[in-house]
Amino acid sequence: MRLENKVTFVSGGARGMGAAEAKLFAREGAKVVIGDVLDEDGKQTEAEINELGGECLYIHLDVTSEESWTSAVAETVNKFGKLDILVNNAGVVSRLGLEDITVAEWDRVMDVNAKGVFLGTKAAIPEMRKAGGGSIVNISSISGITGQAYVAAVYNASKGAVRIFTKSTAIQYASEGIRVNSVHPGPIDTPMTAERKGDPAAQAESNARVPLGRSGVPDDVAYGVLYLASDESSFVTGSELVIDGGYVAQ
Repeated sequence: MRLENKVTFVSGGARGMGAAEAKLFAREGAKVVIGDVLDEDGKQTEAEINELGGECLYIHLDVTSEESWTSAVAETVNKFGKLDILVNNAGVVSRLGLEDITVAEWDRVMDVNAKGVFLGTKAAIPEMRKAGGGSIVNISSISGITGQAYVAAVYNASKGAVRIFTKSTAIQYASEGIRVNSVHPGPIDTPMTAERKGDPAAQAESNARVPLGRSGVPDDVAYGVLYLASDESSFVTGSELVIDGGYVAQ
């Protein structure tokens, strides 16, 4: 049990990569809280974990709201007594060209992808301090490492913000035993990318960009997040784990 006696919070945990992370963490002994705005999916994931013998609580969470984060962390501690691990997984995508991105669209993507990570981290750190340390894993993207012509500039910008925010936070809190790392997935088959998967030509084009020749699946990312969340990575902070089938190695 790699996370035995650990309490974990996963934002965006209702489906996709977040749900895969939550289910894997529960199998590895963690008590898991998932936060999302997708209440129906979130409650279903909660039920699936609990039916298999895990311990899971679903909380409605708007990651762009400081009040929502404060309430969610307080409910987590009230339920399970502490908070050891935070996975800032929630995110949204944009597919607009630069000149088509409105200020409202820019704010929408940055609010969820960047501000949401900041607010989650800010809310979690005091509880991790009380617990004597912790691990924060921020889900960025290969789009936070390299520019891509077929990706909206606002998405690249938001994920790049997560990458450098992670490093800054890691340095500031290392002395308190709070580790902070980022994960950078490449193309992953999730509900967010269902549009691509439903278009054979688009899927083939995406696969062609990846040296391994395929998209990843949520568990590919979840196992990397598990490593960074666990004590196995006790000497790893401020680092970035790329899970992309070789994309950024080119």
